[in-house]
Amino acid sequence: MLQESERRRLPSQHEHPEPSGSAIDTAESSPKRRAHFLHGPYPATHFGPKACILPNPTSVMHIQDPASQRLTWNKPPVNVLVIRKIRDESLVEPFKELCRFLVEVLHMMVYVERRVVDDTSLSKDEAFGSIRNQLCTFREGYDDISDCIDLIICLGGDGTLLYASSLFQGSVPPVMAFHLGSLGFLTPFKFESYKTEVAKVFEGNAAITLRSRLKVKVVKDMLQRTSLQPYSQEPQQQQQQEVNGLLPHGHMNSEAGRVTLQLQVLNEVVVDRGPSSYLSNVDLYLDGRLITSVQGDGVIVSTPTGSTAYAAAAGASMIHPNVPAIMVTPICPHSLSFRPIVVPAGVELMITLSPDARNTAWVSFDGRKRQEIHHGDCIKITTSCYPVPSICCHDLVYDWFESLAQCLHWNVRKRQARLADEERFI
Repeated sequence: MLQESERRRLPSQHEHPEPSGSAIDTAESSPKRRAHFLHGPYPATHFGPKACILPNPTSVMHIQDPASQRLTWNKPPVNVLVIRKIRDESLVEPFKELCRFLVEVLHMMVYVERRVVDDTSLSKDEAFGSIRNQLCTFREGYDDISDCIDLIICLGGDGTLLYASSLFQGSVPPVMAFHLGSLGFLTPFKFESYKTEVAKVFEGNAAITLRSRLKVKVVKDMLQRTSLQPYSQEPQQQQQQEVNGLLPHGHMNSEAGRVTLQLQVLNEVVVDRGPSSYLSNVDLYLDGRLITSVQGDGVIVSTPTGSTAYAAAAGASMIHPNVPAIMVTPICPHSLSFRPIVVPAGVELMITLSPDARNTAWVSFDGRKRQEIHHGDCIKITTSCYPVPSICCHDLVYDWFESLAQCLHWNVRKRQARLADEERFI
């Protein structure tokens, strides 16, 4: 937000803000610098000779040009988290090669998940033993590594990037994703040139895409459960296992018989009918006002990054990740007029079971932590202030259209033949 003195003069269309000193800054110069903001110029606030927008300091937002988002390091990176796709034997050799390069050549401290190190293919490799003994391990949900990681490197498909996002419920380190999976929409780098690409990232000045996340709060009314006692009467560890089953780490709070689960979601929140044969019947609120009821298989609330995932399969438009927005997409609605919609990024959406719903609903977050939603529960969703800084291979525009073309075959068809010269004037 800008103060009154700062609001008097906003950057013009050709100006760029001063570097902030954070990990993502505006580069002073670049041979490929765009001459305009991708978000467009700041809109005029005076309309004709006498009309204007009522001044309100809290409503003025400074938006940096996405094309000027470049990575820089306040201090040289030391700790690197390497995430490898589990149960894929084809990634064992690339994983060992990368770890050896980071430890022996770049002298980095490498963090990996314990189950990756315990893989029999690694434990039996005596040549890799010296590197394996130098790796730092952690367990998801039990060990907090959020304050000690400088860079994340993903080996696999899009799921590795989603998993990396789930490990950091606050600020996320820059993520460099190598395409070694099946689809690879979010993984722009090729592993064949990993040494060169990693060295460039450590030097800084790499293009960054800030992928917005959703801040999700699930509030459960435990007093309305017939099968459970009030939440305040159960041991906290047992409550977490019974309510969620997947969060031994601490993202749950309780008060007055209510359980609150908070999550950061990169792709989408999906509310569906679960195993029931009845239609899902949920109410959708926007900033506290009921806007519609969803009757169908369910509803998807997604980020622009998630617009190319489940939402695209459900008929939604695909939105560039730098567009500040939230998408609401019904899943097989029992209505001919229920079209997907896009709402401003700053609104708060709330989803509850309709009073006349015949069954419960189920909710999942980036395809994980699936759980049941009962009457009295609610799901609150808004845009998080902690995006995922995804490092670009080329730039944020080229990478996205390249993924559309290569992964989704966007607008691929046989070319129309040109007319012969004598036919053009008929």
